[in-house]
Amino acid sequence: MALFLLIFAVCLFVIGGMVLILMFSRTPRYRTEPEQLLKLFDKALANQVGETEWNVVINYPIRHDDYLDGVRRRAQRLMQEHGRPWQVAQGKPLLDKTGREELAALRSHLASHQRLRERQRNQP
Repeated sequence: MALFLLIFAVCLFVIGGMVLILMFSRTPRYRTEPEQLLKLFDKALANQVGETEWNVVINYPIRHDDYLDGVRRRAQRLMQEHGRPWQVAQGKPLLDKTGREELAALRSHLASHQRLRERQRNQP
């Protein structure tokens, strides 16, 4: 009988501990930051990004910043209109010439917006 109570107490302790851990822990969140988008755009313009890396970042919605989500949606639209993912395996760019030009404009717009945001944070 003592062995049964010992096993029951240990199981109760383990299960109760797991329930408490699960109740007080949060699920992990992935937050896309402007620097990540800028790095991705730079890699895409330098023909160093693969379709999978592009899709992981661009297809994940950004809920904490509406401006960044707009940039992400515009990049997603660029991929739909000018994307050539089947040619990446051959060492060719992810986007055609027009798509790369539009992506460069989008990248410069995001970079200037980020600089403006940083300048506003640093002002007293």
